[in-house]
Amino acid sequence: MLKIQGLHKSYPTPQGPLAVLRGIDLELEEGHSLALMGESGSGKSTLLHLVAGLDRFDAGSIQVGGRSLAALDEHQLAAWRRMGIGLVFQQFNLIPSLRIEDNLAFQARLAGRHDPRWQAELVRRLGLGELLQRYPEQLSCGQQQRVALGRALAARPPLLLADEPTGSLDEASSDEVLELLLHLLDGSPTSLLMVTHSPRMAMRLERRMTLHGGRLLERGEA
Repeated sequence: MLKIQGLHKSYPTPQGPLAVLRGIDLELEEGHSLALMGESGSGKSTLLHLVAGLDRFDAGSIQVGGRSLAALDEHQLAAWRRMGIGLVFQQFNLIPSLRIEDNLAFQARLAGRHDPRWQAELVRRLGLGELLQRYPEQLSCGQQQRVALGRALAARPPLLLADEPTGSLDEASSDEVLELLLHLLDGSPTSLLMVTHSPRMAMRLERRMTLHGGRLLERGEA
């Protein structure tokens, strides 16, 4: 599903280029999950943004589902993000002017994959049935994150990218949201790449890797 080879990324500074990623190699198979850990500033979010096509890398390659991201122009990348991935961030990024029901359907409609039956199943499994006519500001943080998960999964993306998806939640809510996410992904072909600073959360995923000094270290399998 995801194959990264020799990935390099630097940012300009007054003192010269700052190398953040120094030859990253990573593979994630279909239907599997991987937690990406590392200290603050280690490049975890940078790597996720590169995989999402939100930024360009300096050297190396990223292939998702056999497609090379380097070969896509900005228009093609935008279309690929609608169709090929789901994104969940620490900031929920819900649309404040839309009711929850429409927030859930937003990504799937953009991708041309809106399935009312699948959305109804997500609503049931995420416990959102009584919240559909509310607006995001009327929900708790935990409820908003459940909506964000549902929105990302409604289009049945081949790859789900999650950047500290429970970072705004307390421990109990974090456990609940991650449990829901893993339950929804169980047995599906969707692969999960999740950035987290929490070893406890990372242990719930099948594999763990740590970014250090611009390189990845494998931390064993579940």
